[in-house]
Amino acid sequence: MSAPPPGSFLDTGDNAWQLTSATLVGLQTMVGLVMIYGGVVKKKWAINSAFMVMYAYAAVMLVWVICGYRFSFGKWLIPFWGRPGTTLGAGFESTQANLYAAYITPAYGMATMVFFQGVFAAITVALIAGALLGRMSFLAWMLFVPLWLVCSYSVCAFSIWGGGFLYKWGVLDYSGGYVIHVSSGTAGHVAAAWLGPRLLRDRERFPPNNVIFVMAGAGMLWLGWNGFNGGDPYSANVDAGVAVLNTNIAAATSMLVWILLDYVFFGKPSVIGAVQGIITGLVVITPGAGFIPGWAAIVEGVCSGSVPWFTMMVLARKVPLFKIVDDVLGVVHTHAVTGLLGGILTGVFTLRDLAASFPTFRPSNGLVQGGGGQFGKQIVGGLFVVGWNIVLTSLIMLFLKLIVPLRMSDAHLEIGDDAAHGEEAYALWGEGMTYDESQHGWSGPEEKSAHAERVVKEGGSPEGMAAGGEHTRLKSAAMV
Repeated sequence: MSAPPPGSFLDTGDNAWQLTSATLVGLQTMVGLVMIYGGVVKKKWAINSAFMVMYAYAAVMLVWVICGYRFSFGKWLIPFWGRPGTTLGAGFESTQANLYAAYITPAYGMATMVFFQGVFAAITVALIAGALLGRMSFLAWMLFVPLWLVCSYSVCAFSIWGGGFLYKWGVLDYSGGYVIHVSSGTAGHVAAAWLGPRLLRDRERFPPNNVIFVMAGAGMLWLGWNGFNGGDPYSANVDAGVAVLNTNIAAATSMLVWILLDYVFFGKPSVIGAVQGIITGLVVITPGAGFIPGWAAIVEGVCSGSVPWFTMMVLARKVPLFKIVDDVLGVVHTHAVTGLLGGILTGVFTLRDLAASFPTFRPSNGLVQGGGGQFGKQIVGGLFVVGWNIVLTSLIMLFLKLIVPLRMSDAHLEIGDDAAHGEEAYALWGEGMTYDESQHGWSGPEEKSAHAERVVKEGGSPEGMAAGGEHTRLKSAAMV
């Protein structure tokens, strides 16, 4: 008997939906997070914050195809890691997708599966950056990304998704409440503890520089989550529709609850608060998006709009674990706390019939339907992810501390983007506070004279312009 022709396994509808879902998740990172991180920080950190996200996406993609995918979804090596290898061979990319240890074979090629899983890995690492903004050395970040991907993310991904010991035991994580959000929230908070706080002046006053950007980025995150959760049945099936609808129900409910709490306790609704509510709603539904009925999505939205609000607005000011660590965007609240909440609620509301449509071992009812065993498994799975990320992230930060500075110098922290990258987010020649000759050059003596006059008016000196004008730069930083 002859071998089947290449691509005979292909379902074009499934393949199209999977690639669309993957692209939506990629846009969540490269557009959504770039806009949120670039807009929510102080103006002097806009470029650095957005650039950390863009770098993470690129670095993860390369490491992913070299070794990350096989560690996370390859054939069984040990209970929490797949057998290493690349995904770069033409023979591998064109074969039918196969999560070997999980016994899942979707109706499209391995290239589609590798890309789909790769964008999830990328957004996970990018989320960690939210805790580290405004002081981490970019070189240290460049090294942190591949190390954390290989040593931490791949372990959690294989253990829960790829056919590892938690997968076989029956821990449920539909789309990454544990693998992505608890991992990134825990790792971000731990890394921030090792990194140390921002400058005191930045901690005390860190206003967003572009709230409209933040809103637009949040919108991209929200709609992109249709691919984030809708793509995880690995098929364009009924369960994908259930996941997408539940995602939007939870996000809407959570946002409204967060706004209501802001209104009650602070007297006015906050756009930044609304964005936090959207994100927590999206995160809480992620572990069980296709496992629970719509009414449970509303309940989860109420929980995600209130519990993280309480930990962020109340406990963060009182509990040393939260108070001491300078987690800039509060990823421990929006991702770790909320992801753990969502995972536990999955053990409460899961319906066996819905879970059975998703490839996993031993699906069972949640606590509401009398399935107490699933509730216990969800707690154990969440604790494993938290513990692993605390240990591995600490080891990575300690290792990096031995070979490179983790932080920028205090002088560079005063300046921000211009010191880190030689660029400013909104400065135009004639409007910006600095003018770096090495970056822009001089058009003529008239422009140089005009710049000197402006420096003097601002309290500097013409001599301070030389070699980029450090005096002017420091004055600029003080005014941001």
